[in-house]
Amino acid sequence: MTRSAPDPRPEPRLREVLLALARVALMNALQYREGFLVEFLVGSGNVVAILLPLAVVFGKSSTVAGWTWDQSLLVTGFFLLTSAVMGGLVEPNLGAVVEGIRQGQMDYLLVKPVDAQLASSLMRIAPAKIWDALSAVVVIAWGLHGTGMPGPLALLACGTMLVAGLMAMYSLWLLVICLSFWFVRVDNLRYLLGAVTDAGRWPVDVYRGVARIFLTVAVPVALATSWPAMALLDRLDGALIAQAVAVGGGSMLFSRWAWKRALRSYSSASS
Repeated sequence: MTRSAPDPRPEPRLREVLLALARVALMNALQYREGFLVEFLVGSGNVVAILLPLAVVFGKSSTVAGWTWDQSLLVTGFFLLTSAVMGGLVEPNLGAVVEGIRQGQMDYLLVKPVDAQLASSLMRIAPAKIWDALSAVVVIAWGLHGTGMPGPLALLACGTMLVAGLMAMYSLWLLVICLSFWFVRVDNLRYLLGAVTDAGRWPVDVYRGVARIFLTVAVPVALATSWPAMALLDRLDGALIAQAVAVGGGSMLFSRWAWKRALRSYSSASS
């Protein structure tokens, strides 16, 4: 029996993989240039639609659930930043996984010499969401102008909360997409998740009882919007920050396990 010769091609490095995925994502976004421009222009109007209800509410009251206008702007800014990440990177990519499973493109992804979850999460971008990212910086700066510049520890806590919240939200999206390996059509769940996430534009204290628990545990959008703002306002203690980190890290580990479990159950659409 003769041994097969080892594959002389080296495994691609992570940096090379990320650069290649970025090029593919940009080419996909620009292949229909008219649509690209329309989405880019529409994205600029989305920011106004998000800020307008907040302005209307605070035009009639100086505080809402203990939050002032400037403090609420921080929440809105982090909501815009979360929307930029989720809508610009996570939703287009994980949504494409559903189509890939349904139509068979997932087969081609699985034979590539790169982690399937990494590739599935970075193949596409939604350029219109750049407006949300840019507006987030402006709105957060606007809010900080009224509340005062926080100290280094508050900034560190804010960054930690934001990362933990984004990890938790990504993990939740990945868990929903994993269901498509068994049920194929999960579009309704995707739209429902997007609609519920929209509640994160308001401070979490606006909600009471079950709704507040739901937005911090089941759909942890408040973890990425209200909690970073609370960290800047020095309303969080070390125990809450540790819990948020545990939730974000635990969510990532569980969603990774669920993804691998889903891949093992995948049967080729072409078979």
